[in-house]
Amino acid sequence: MTDLQNYDNKDPSETASEALELGSDNTDFSKDPYYAEVSDALADKGFVVTSVEDLVNWARTGSLHWMTFGLACCAVEMMHTSMPRYDGERFGFAPRASPRQSDVMIVAGTLTNKMAPALRKVYDQMPEPRYVISMGSCANGGGYYHYSYSVVRGCDRIVPVDI
Repeated sequence: MTDLQNYDNKDPSETASEALELGSDNTDFSKDPYYAEVSDALADKGFVVTSVEDLVNWARTGSLHWMTFGLACCAVEMMHTSMPRYDGERFGFAPRASPRQSDVMIVAGTLTNKMAPALRKVYDQMPEPRYVISMGSCANGGGYYHYSYSVVRGCDRIVPVDI
């Protein structure tokens, strides 16, 4: 008997719960209260009845909240994402002023040796899971000021960079 035939012989409620147990990146959703409610409804009825508002609110709980660690001109460009033209907040990508409320830190600009301990301190204050985006050539490798005595040649030497 092939795997497909085994799959066809299973109870539909079992296969639905197995499929929802792990996300595409093997994330365990069993601790999420919304997931538990959906899983129970699928096991009982085979379909889910909910409001769009509940679904949208659940999706927003996983939205990324970012903070800027703006050091130079790239930070001004990054701020455009919050302005009316791009308006990232309507998609749930909201800026935060405190590292304790942030999931993502965007480092933009030239990082100097004197500023490096402050970057590390702010990074350590962020809750897990935390992500760092290095934006622009200055943050990535020192940029135009690469050979200066006071410039860190990439913020990845101070904090782990994800993007």
